[in-house]
Amino acid sequence: MPRPIRKAVFPVAGLGTRFLPATKAVPKEMLTVVDKPVIQHVVDEAREAGIEHFIFVTGRNKGVIEDHFDKQFELEATLERRGKTDALRLLKEDLPGAGQTSFTRQQEPLGLGHAVWCARDLVGGEPFALLLPDMLHQGVRGCLAEMMDVYREAGGNVVATYEVPDDQTHQYGIVGAGEKVGKGFKMTSMVEKPKPGTAQSNYAISGRYILQPEIFDLLARQEAGAGGEIQLTDAMLTLAKDQAFSGFAFQGRVFDTGSKIGFLTANLAYALERDDLGADVRKELSALLA
Repeated sequence: MPRPIRKAVFPVAGLGTRFLPATKAVPKEMLTVVDKPVIQHVVDEAREAGIEHFIFVTGRNKGVIEDHFDKQFELEATLERRGKTDALRLLKEDLPGAGQTSFTRQQEPLGLGHAVWCARDLVGGEPFALLLPDMLHQGVRGCLAEMMDVYREAGGNVVATYEVPDDQTHQYGIVGAGEKVGKGFKMTSMVEKPKPGTAQSNYAISGRYILQPEIFDLLARQEAGAGGEIQLTDAMLTLAKDQAFSGFAFQGRVFDTGSKIGFLTANLAYALERDDLGADVRKELSALLA
């Protein structure tokens, strides 16, 4: 039986330059999809999967993320005094329990692999989940919860993927898909942005991982790769020589909210599925398109 996954790492140190000037003073992770910050959607996914400890790797000017996951006594007292019970309930539902959040600093923008390595002491010697906040997964069930099923079946490491058009595989990290095992499949390769026409599949990495703690030792020794950054993919390729990697094909929709079109589409998709907003959004969209 594989060791349980209790902790999740969220790299939130990025500058969000693609959204300037909106992200000049507001972290990109705090931009809202409908009425929740992007990071809240991702934390909710982790909570659904049973995560107990949420580890945020932050950078400068990201203090508002820490504030978001803390109690605001004045706001709660005001809501209670005014009888706004629904709003108060939502605030309390979104709040992790005492001691369930940790924050550590990535002092330099040295890549995703370096951000993950910065969480090493907080994760300790346990397997852990890694969720990239830019990537929202919309489905009947959360992506990480589905991955937990694969992990319980196969152990080792698990990487979430989604299908992209064959003519776009050169834009993504692509995994090779081997024998199907339960809800997942054996990963036969990982290639970052393969040359057009050379990809072994159309399964793109979607920003969700379950990793064994040995990845930290590899990241500590990992030489800088593309862009002078410590690449997580390079360390995973090394780890795959000694440990099994499974892939999971997520069947919902994946939105890259780090891009403007992905962010706008996510807002529409999440609003359309809401009982209190869906009908009105469809009406407004019809009027705009007309």
